[in-house]
Amino acid sequence: MRGICYWLAISTILLVGIVAASHRAAAQLAPLTITSGALPVTTVGSDYSFTFQANGGSQSYLWSLAANSHLPAGLKLSQHEGKLTGSPTALGEYHFTVILTDVSDPSLRVQRGFTLVVTAGLSIDWKQVPKVTGTNLGGSVVVANGTDHAIAITVIVVAVNQIGRATTLGYQHFSLASRAEQVIPFGSSPGPGTYYVRADVSAERRSGKGMRRAHKQTTEPLVIDTV
Repeated sequence: MRGICYWLAISTILLVGIVAASHRAAAQLAPLTITSGALPVTTVGSDYSFTFQANGGSQSYLWSLAANSHLPAGLKLSQHEGKLTGSPTALGEYHFTVILTDVSDPSLRVQRGFTLVVTAGLSIDWKQVPKVTGTNLGGSVVVANGTDHAIAITVIVVAVNQIGRATTLGYQHFSLASRAEQVIPFGSSPGPGTYYVRADVSAERRSGKGMRRAHKQTTEPLVIDTV
């Protein structure tokens, strides 16, 4: 009986020592912090990759999102690498909170809010809204490249009448530098009729995976009633 009590006492002392040592080790760890800077702006459809950085703790980390935090559609966060990857599908300004947990005992945990801005990689808008002047139907569009590289752009503007016949008002194919825009005039005399005008712009993605596209269309009928 004395032997059993002796070994129970020794085991208890060892266990207390181990727990105390564990707590001392945790206390000696550097504070756990998320050290990443602001997230780089990206564009719809672009391949995105960003790795969150951290310091302190046990140096073995788990990454997650806070409750009610949502990433932009098309992106995901890897639990062990802290890597944000994917291809965003919609433009907007997205706010979410990232949680960092280490595997020390007791574990350490911090969280921090981030904002990711997703812009349109390619856009088109009216510079001069289409209008009828005599027999001429014309105007201009402005095309913008929101990506971080030059892209080869094709712009087509057509007037479509009441029976669906399309007349080309303008066509251009050119290279547009990063973060640049270009104004493109258009105009023609498609003949008497009631028209709407549609402008389309397209550009191949740098990755080669599909095309970027955008369009603009009038909402009110444009009438040419003279020859």
